[in-house]
Amino acid sequence: MEKIYRTSQFSRHAPGRWTLAPLEPILHASPWRLRLLGLASLLGQPLFGWIWSQWLVQPYENPWLRGLMSLLGALLLLPALSRDFSNPRVRLFLTLVMWIELPLFFSWMYLRNGGSAAWLATVCTMIVCYYHLTDWRIATVGIVSAALVSWALQVLLVPGAPHGSAVDAVVILFSWGCALLLGLSSANLRRDQLAHTLATMGIMAHELRTPLSTAGLIGEAMQMEARREPGHPRTAKLELLGQRLHALVRTMNHQIDTQIVNAKLLQLPRSSELVAVAALVRDIVLNYPYGSTRQRECVRLAIRNDFIFFGSTSQFSQVLMNLIKNALHSLAAADSSYASGALRIEVDCSPTQGRIAVADDGVGIDPVLLPHIFKPFFSSNRSTGHGLGLAFCQQVVRSAGGTIQVKSGYAIGAVFTVILPIAPGETQPSPEF
Repeated sequence: MEKIYRTSQFSRHAPGRWTLAPLEPILHASPWRLRLLGLASLLGQPLFGWIWSQWLVQPYENPWLRGLMSLLGALLLLPALSRDFSNPRVRLFLTLVMWIELPLFFSWMYLRNGGSAAWLATVCTMIVCYYHLTDWRIATVGIVSAALVSWALQVLLVPGAPHGSAVDAVVILFSWGCALLLGLSSANLRRDQLAHTLATMGIMAHELRTPLSTAGLIGEAMQMEARREPGHPRTAKLELLGQRLHALVRTMNHQIDTQIVNAKLLQLPRSSELVAVAALVRDIVLNYPYGSTRQRECVRLAIRNDFIFFGSTSQFSQVLMNLIKNALHSLAAADSSYASGALRIEVDCSPTQGRIAVADDGVGIDPVLLPHIFKPFFSSNRSTGHGLGLAFCQQVVRSAGGTIQVKSGYAIGAVFTVILPIAPGETQPSPEF
């Protein structure tokens, strides 16, 4: 099959480029963490509204504003928000809610209360909590923007109202500086731990080459011995064992290649190739090291419309390999007979976006696990998974300006969909079947 991946003459490739970690609106996101945040806002807003208005009375309190903040907290309890934290709309919504609930609301209340001691302490506490709840980059932009918006609203709506003092500003800046340093150090610590673990995995994968080379030589020796005595009763058995050993070595080498590529999760090279999806997918499906003929025959490829995008051929080859491997593992876990079409790959596009869908009829993924499957080292199958494949896939897809989504449920299979922006001016005719 002719490979027509078409590399642009203006492609850039810089090995060793460190990639930025994706923005996380809620660190260590999980359904329970999100629900606890929502519950804290739902119950805490009216509670502190009563405290500041009835018990420890402050200059300003607004029950309607408290009610609105409590309602926003109730929205965090919706199950739909915790099903897929990788969805861009969910991430944007969570970022906005957290910004309104914390820096915007607390900055406004601090200013409206004239910088009272109670609200000065509350704002400082909020800043530290905000940096522990969300990515430090989001927190930094959120704090600055919320302070500016609150101050502008105060000037427009309540002219002449007090805005705190220079002492308050120093205290708030000190709290902000400490929170920023803590956020930066935590992010660097997580990144260093991940980098060291990935490097160790890469070294171990390389070390496995030596025993595999020996096994390959043993397989060749067995086949050579079989050919020397063509009429011997053991000839057929030796030839079969040699073939099986060679197949095992090829499969293991493929797995090692996968681990080495996954170990470069944080050092993906920069690439802007023009990649034709149909040719790429066909080649991967044809050359994947299937474990049996039945596995190969269960795959069905449907190319509705081809498209071209800017990305990396080698990286997206590994993405497709990972998705196919996971689908075959899911089918095996479901005791599948590998019926025709049990694994389906579809390529299609709209005028602006291309889509690659990999669907299987396997065991599926528990909905509780869906928010975590793209995290490094998280695996829904601890007996066979290392938890890097999907994290690598997500990083590669995001580097091309796309998204990867999943729909699944226990015992109903899974559908992974990669959505990519089509390269401007690059269109492909629909293939004929």
